[in-house]
Amino acid sequence: MNPLRPRIQTEAELNAFDQTCEGIAGFDDQFSFERVDGMLCALAATPHSVEPAVWLPALFGDAFERAFGDPEAQAQALRALQARLAVLRSELDPEALFDEPDYLRLEPLVAEWDDESRRKLVEEGALSEEDAALVQTGVEWAEGFLGAVEALPQLWTLPEHEEAAAVFEQSFQQIEVLLLPADSDDYRAHVAAAYPKGEPTRDELLAEACMSVQDLRMYWVDFAPKTETRRVEAAPGRNDPCPCGSGKKYKKCHGA
Repeated sequence: MNPLRPRIQTEAELNAFDQTCEGIAGFDDQFSFERVDGMLCALAATPHSVEPAVWLPALFGDAFERAFGDPEAQAQALRALQARLAVLRSELDPEALFDEPDYLRLEPLVAEWDDESRRKLVEEGALSEEDAALVQTGVEWAEGFLGAVEALPQLWTLPEHEEAAAVFEQSFQQIEVLLLPADSDDYRAHVAAAYPKGEPTRDELLAEACMSVQDLRMYWVDFAPKTETRRVEAAPGRNDPCPCGSGKKYKKCHGA
């Protein structure tokens, strides 16, 4: 068992997060709890610390401010989002990930969809049969994650290192496959290449996507740009000639 356990989110915090997402969705219905969780997961997957004043408008546009116009309500909603972000960051703690690289720590908040739940959507007139077929577990979470990457490109500088670029590309492909229809050529090609023993279940695809997010988090540790070492020349002695060429002793010139 990993000694660095992820932070456990309380039921009250989960309820507050759900209510916050419902409030935002009242002004822009794309922001389901699942999509918002994917967005926050993308924030947690980078080592960069970004202030809410930056990521709130980048991720939500003006929907957050419109949903919570009152300062107290806004502060409460922000606390709910930050509490969820703290959980995701603890699940993606790089020290814990390196300690057990094959252990799945990330637990996204996703809605479970099966044939029965999709049929209900059609019967209720919420979606056509064609659109209902596209409703799959993890789709909105993946859309939220990838949307946040696009909205905050400064956090996702592409690596120049060849090995790092390969990790980057493979990880994103494993997340993007959640968006592909099961009957598409791209999906079939991915399954044939990544799952030679047979087609994976939806839960297996989601688990692989989560492992890829963990790989991305470890990528920043493995391939982060190294700070260039600064060389500092030793200062001359006080009685040595000044290096400026004045002919004076250093203590009488630039060392004065």
